[in-house]
Amino acid sequence: MTAIEDVIILHGGELSSDVAKQLESKVIGNDRRIQLVSMGSLRSFKAALLESDDLAQPSTLAIFVVQTIENEAPPEEAGSCVRFFKRKTHPNNLLSGKAQFAVLGLGDSNLLLDRQHTAAKDCNQVAQALDARLEALGGTRFVERGESDERTGMTEVDPWIEALIAKIEVEVSS
Repeated sequence: MTAIEDVIILHGGELSSDVAKQLESKVIGNDRRIQLVSMGSLRSFKAALLESDDLAQPSTLAIFVVQTIENEAPPEEAGSCVRFFKRKTHPNNLLSGKAQFAVLGLGDSNLLLDRQHTAAKDCNQVAQALDARLEALGGTRFVERGESDERTGMTEVDPWIEALIAKIEVEVSS
């Protein structure tokens, strides 16, 4: 794998914005350039991930912090980004040779009808679909998808961030 030089953290929704800022504070270091980009700005994330000669490179890590709200939907702010990647008209190699990706899902199983038998995997459908679609478009997954649940205090977020940071550091030192 290529060492990470640039990090783009894409977020959509209030909760994902808070987590993105937390992530940004932990990723800073080793002269890496970091950008926080709202998923609501279609032009900004398309330019950064697909069109920029500087950033559309394997040395760039695109981290998607995406929330699932009721009815397995993304928040309004993340909708345009999620819909963009879901388009069936994209070629299978749209992301090939471009930025590597990581997806962190934020869900709330309190919103589900059957709360007794649910876990983070049951309330992160947007993250699951986005992760699968990014891979189907030729993207290179940097770390396994993270999934968290607001009902359990999102205890899964910190370990996922720590694993992400550790992998970035390993890539830098190799």
